[in-house]
Amino acid sequence: MTEAAVPCRDVRAARSVRTGVQRLVEDPGLVAGSAVGLFTNDTGTMPDLTRNVDALLAAGVPLTTLFTPEHGMAGAVQAGESEPGGVDEGTGLAVLDTYGRSGRELDDQLRGSGVDAVLFDLQDVGVRYYTYVWTLYDLLCSAARIGLPVTVLDRPNPLGGVRTEGPGLLGSCASFVGRVSVPLRHGLTVGELARWFAAEHVPEATAARPDLDVVAMDGWRRDDTGADGRVWVMPSPNMPTLDTARVYPCTGLLEGTNVSEGRGTTRPFEIVGAPYADARLASCLTELGFPGVRFRDLRFRPTHGKWTGSTLRGVQMHVLDPDAFEPVRTGIGILSAFAELYPDGFRWREPDDRHRPPFVDLLWGSPALRSGVDARHDADEILAASPPAPRPPADAVLYT
Repeated sequence: MTEAAVPCRDVRAARSVRTGVQRLVEDPGLVAGSAVGLFTNDTGTMPDLTRNVDALLAAGVPLTTLFTPEHGMAGAVQAGESEPGGVDEGTGLAVLDTYGRSGRELDDQLRGSGVDAVLFDLQDVGVRYYTYVWTLYDLLCSAARIGLPVTVLDRPNPLGGVRTEGPGLLGSCASFVGRVSVPLRHGLTVGELARWFAAEHVPEATAARPDLDVVAMDGWRRDDTGADGRVWVMPSPNMPTLDTARVYPCTGLLEGTNVSEGRGTTRPFEIVGAPYADARLASCLTELGFPGVRFRDLRFRPTHGKWTGSTLRGVQMHVLDPDAFEPVRTGIGILSAFAELYPDGFRWREPDDRHRPPFVDLLWGSPALRSGVDARHDADEILAASPPAPRPPADAVLYT
C-alpha cells in the first residue's frame, strides 16, 4: 500500500509513533550494563527497516549476546521449531537459542552468557497463544531468580489496545501457548504485559519480583492498529500480513483440530478446510451472519502441515470491517459448523502426552470450548462456561 492510499490521519499517526528501541537508540543511557543481551529476531526493525542490533551497537549500547525465540533469528522456521545458536554474521555477536528453555535451564543459559542486563525487543500479534510473550514471561521468571535486570523495548499491538475478547486460562491448561491467565485477545502491548507479569504472576511463580523497566513508546494510542501506515514485518512464517493477525484469534483455534488452518498456503489462517468438507460449509457460515466478515467457498492443496498434498474444501475468510469483526465468537462458530456438518470427519487433535490436556484446551485455556462444541452449545454458553478474562492492574497500563 502506498502512502497516498492511507488516510491522512493514519499516516501522521504512524510517523509520530516512536518505539522503545527508537527511544533507546536516541538515548542509550536508558539502559545500564556493560555486557547487554538482546532477545530479538527479524521483527526488531528500525523505521528504515534496518536491524535493531546494528542501530543499538552504533548508538553505543554494549551488546554482547543475542537470544532468539521460536522461529529463530530470521523468523524462517516453522511453528514448534527454532534455529541453532551460532554467531550473527553481521556483528559477530553470539546467538543463543532460547526456544524450549525455561526454569533452571534458562537460568543457566543466561548466567553462562555473561550478560549483566537484558533487552527484549520482539513484535507480538496481540493473541495469548502467540508464543513471544511467553518467552518474555520465562525471561522475567529467570531474571527474578538470578537478579538480572530486564528492559522491554515496547512496540504496538497490531490489533490495537481497545478491545479484549475471549476467556482467561485455568492453571491446569498452562503451557507455552499460555503460561498464565490473560484474555485470549489481550489488547495490551508487550511492555504492558511485562508490567502485569512482573507485578503479579512472576512473584507468584518465583517468590521474587524482577528488576523490570519498560521503555514506552511515544505517540501510540490504544485505538491505533497495524493499519495505521506502519510497514508489516512478518513475525513468523505463517503470519505474513496484518490480515493474518486479524483472523488469528479466530482460526488459530483450529490448530487444536484435524481441520487445516491454511498452513502450507499463501493465506494461512484466512483459508481453512478439510478433505471431508463440502459446499455446505460456506453456506452455513454465511447464513450465521457473523459481523464484519464474509466467507468464500474454495478448494486448496497445502504444501505442508495438515493434509499435505491433499485437495481440501473449505472457505476463505474476508474481513471487510475489522472494527465490527468478532474473531473469537466467529472462531466458535467455525468450529461448531465443522462439528455439526461433518460429525464423521471432524476430530479434536489428540494430546502429544496422554497426561496433558488436548491441544485445543491449551489454546482456549480450559476444556469449555471442546466440551461446548461437542454438546452443540452456542457461543454465549461456551463463553459463560469458560474462565473469566482477567483485567490487568491499573498501573500496568501505559497508554490511553
